[in-house]
Amino acid sequence: MCPVHIEPKDEQKNTEFAKLFEESIKNVSLKEGEIVRGKILRITRDYVIVDIGFKSEGCIPIDEFKTPSGEIKAEIGSEIDVFLETIEDDEGMMILSKERADSIKIWDRLEEIEAKDGEVEGTVVAKVKGGLSVDIGVRAFLPGSHIDFRPVRSLDKYVGKTFKFKILKLNKRRGNVVLSRKALLEKERESLKETTLENLAEGQVFDGIVKNITDYGVFVDIGGVDGLLHITDMSWGRIEHPSEMFEVGDEIRVVVLKYDPTTQKVSLGLKQLTPDPWSNVEEVYPVGSRVSGKVTNITDFGAFVQIAEGVEGLIHVSEMSWTKKIKHPSKIVSIGDTVDAIVLDIDRENKRISLGLKQIEPNPWEMLEKKYPVGSKIKGKVRNIVDFGVFLNVGGEIDGLIHISDIAWVQNFGHPSEVIDKNAEMEAVVLHVDPENERFSLGMKQLTDDPWPNIQANYGEGTTAKGVVSQINSVGAVIRLEEGIEGHIPKKDYPESLKVGDEIEVVVKKISIKDRKFILGMKK
Repeated sequence: MCPVHIEPKDEQKNTEFAKLFEESIKNVSLKEGEIVRGKILRITRDYVIVDIGFKSEGCIPIDEFKTPSGEIKAEIGSEIDVFLETIEDDEGMMILSKERADSIKIWDRLEEIEAKDGEVEGTVVAKVKGGLSVDIGVRAFLPGSHIDFRPVRSLDKYVGKTFKFKILKLNKRRGNVVLSRKALLEKERESLKETTLENLAEGQVFDGIVKNITDYGVFVDIGGVDGLLHITDMSWGRIEHPSEMFEVGDEIRVVVLKYDPTTQKVSLGLKQLTPDPWSNVEEVYPVGSRVSGKVTNITDFGAFVQIAEGVEGLIHVSEMSWTKKIKHPSKIVSIGDTVDAIVLDIDRENKRISLGLKQIEPNPWEMLEKKYPVGSKIKGKVRNIVDFGVFLNVGGEIDGLIHISDIAWVQNFGHPSEVIDKNAEMEAVVLHVDPENERFSLGMKQLTDDPWPNIQANYGEGTTAKGVVSQINSVGAVIRLEEGIEGHIPKKDYPESLKVGDEIEVVVKKISIKDRKFILGMKK
């Protein structure tokens, strides 16, 4: 039995003391299932006696204070958090638990970390099926696929080590926590990638790690950025397969041969770190230089241009236009044409020079970003209407897209063509210019005030209101309740006799800002 000390109630005790005692506990409000603060009064062989400021003391089994090595972590006079399981059991005892208090605090901390998308530190304690078991105050599971962003050959090297993790899933009721170390590594890699890209330039030398091996080359991590070391750039001699030289995980030194900021593609070289035994073509026609030549041959993938006797370069179809999707090079050049081009890359071993036709002109995507800053208003003509939006011609090579979600605050239509006419002149707001991914995003609804605050304030679900039928389309009847606020009644919920201009009384059925839906019904 727990040796709990109960305040004596001997009638012969000083009545004044009893009165003061009763007054002291009168304002104490304790509830079972709460965590309370207590002070350790005594330590016995089997229990730790704790005072939580109530009329009786509570006891906690001594095992709850033992470390894995058997040491008792309890000190008389120290304050601890305890879980109040029972204020008074059948024997009149107060039952407390330190372990449950600790557990609740740990879960609360984990829920807070998850809510803030934070990090948690833990120690890998064992290998388990499918991954690793991690101690973060509670046992958590680290799937094998989330240990690292690179393939993991052996899990043994992680056991006993401490790392930081991201919480992927947390179920307090079931006591399940799933972690990811990979997510943090990828985040660090993205940060490193930004730094690398800011300083990345052709000719830079990096120490990298081989990530993947293919038939045509190896991908190398050079600091958060993956570059391709092509088989032709590995050695001045001939090799049959990259695996003859490399294994995944090898640390190698490479040089940047080509970097395209638009696509963030990086081409690497290894053989270029040693003297070139071939001709001086690169000195005569350096990368980035402008050359002139005659088109000698056209294939499905590009046009060959003779820039000197015996020296031909290839203008790949992808390098012929910044904005047009060219199906065949013959749409741009013909055999015998004299063209100017920019030298993009030189492969001396195979006597190949890559040329660019589009690089003669400035990149219109970069010009677009300067011409139309985000937030500016723009006028144009509707060139095309598709299921997902409207393409607006603003007078250049590049059309802007008004996505269906940016046409109206409330989507009372099924297809953009129901509210916008092809070839119509209209105004829009520039939302985003992304030269890297070649996206020019515009918005139409941003020209007007957001009606949702008004809808939420004045038209809650169940509210009745009067309105006028302003349109009947594929989703139903559009009802104007006031200037700038319209909802719709689905087709199945109104009579066929309803027509544009009718005044009707409606009831608000559903409001969904996420889906941009403001659904009404006819009041019966």
